[in-house]
Amino acid sequence: MGKRIVILGGGTGGTMTANRLRRTFTAEEAEIAVVDRDDRHVYQPGLLFVPFGLTAAEDIVRSRRRQLRDGVDFHRTEVDRVDLGASTVQLANGATLPYDVLVVATGSRLQPEETEGLTGPGWREKVFTFYTLDGAAGLAEALRGFDAGRVVVNCIDLPIKCPVAPLEFAFLADWYFHDCGVRDDVQLTFVTPLDAAFTKPIAAEHLAGLLQRKNIELVSDFATGEVDGSGGRLVSYDDREVSFDLLVTVPLHGGAEFVDRSPGLGDDLGFVPTDLHTLRSKAAPNVFAIGDATNVPTSKAGSVTHFEADVLTGNVRRFLAGQPLEAGFDGHANCFVETGFHKALLIDFNYEVEPLPGRYPSSLGPLPLLRESRLNHMAKLAFQSLYWHLLLPGREIPGISAQMQMHGKRSPAAAGA
Repeated sequence: MGKRIVILGGGTGGTMTANRLRRTFTAEEAEIAVVDRDDRHVYQPGLLFVPFGLTAAEDIVRSRRRQLRDGVDFHRTEVDRVDLGASTVQLANGATLPYDVLVVATGSRLQPEETEGLTGPGWREKVFTFYTLDGAAGLAEALRGFDAGRVVVNCIDLPIKCPVAPLEFAFLADWYFHDCGVRDDVQLTFVTPLDAAFTKPIAAEHLAGLLQRKNIELVSDFATGEVDGSGGRLVSYDDREVSFDLLVTVPLHGGAEFVDRSPGLGDDLGFVPTDLHTLRSKAAPNVFAIGDATNVPTSKAGSVTHFEADVLTGNVRRFLAGQPLEAGFDGHANCFVETGFHKALLIDFNYEVEPLPGRYPSSLGPLPLLRESRLNHMAKLAFQSLYWHLLLPGREIPGISAQMQMHGKRSPAAAGA
């Protein structure tokens, strides 16, 4: 009988992992099962474009089952809990899945109910999030009827999925209102709990400069404690207030609910404590984690999951063969940051090296780093096709390494000069 590999989550991380492992092991060597509560795989970077009419919600959703290779079993049900001692997963439909290796790839979930007032009066009337399909579609309708007033983009707290997405929304809103001919009548404000526009200093300086040039107000160090939807107010824990006519919020994030019901698996936020470099869970030797489900200190973004998948699948193979694991993940992340008017900038970084200017993926380019360009915008749009046809099936993008490369980047000293 082959080894039993159970993957919880059929999103980016779970799908890539299942398909890569199916290519690695024959059906006789391993049984591979994926568990997810529904059959709707959402291309999450596309959610950003829905409110502005740049894509339609139905164009970024496909069947989860159909993204999986033949020979991968798909269980459409909720996970009730994981029993680490017995190496079993209890499903909500009553079935039990024993495993030799478990991969937790259940991402993160929004928790708007954890912020006082957020889901109260005004929710989905003048308070929206674009981090869900329904929210993005509702926000599209709200924007169509908005021609004057204050739009506030607020991240409640970190960690969140795709940390640059709130900034991108502000930039695209600037473009959108310009195209509508009402930009002079709309005040845009970006409110963040950070002390800067972004977590990395060099990138934060570039992004703050863009906010200023686009006349988008930056309010930093704002720890949102309450949302007063009927009164149109954000209230911080230190009693500062920011008024709004339309609020675009990024709610608190946490891990999947079943993690809290699985003793020893997660931390206080429901994320899985994970080795930074091997991606093995600290809960048990035969448990691994990938993507937004982990607590690793890098961006919760699809690119990170892509780079993690290479290391994780190799380490699952090594574990089952009784070999030492490879500490191969360096925190590599890269993100295209949409800045409006058919332009975007690109950032590339890891645990140790922050985003630097230069060229990507090498000194020959073609993509500029930390600089707006139409080419970066075109690359971001093209990535959706690569996602469905290369990344999810478990293939590599030629010339893109899982480990961050310094080729083409200017040194930190030169970048700060």
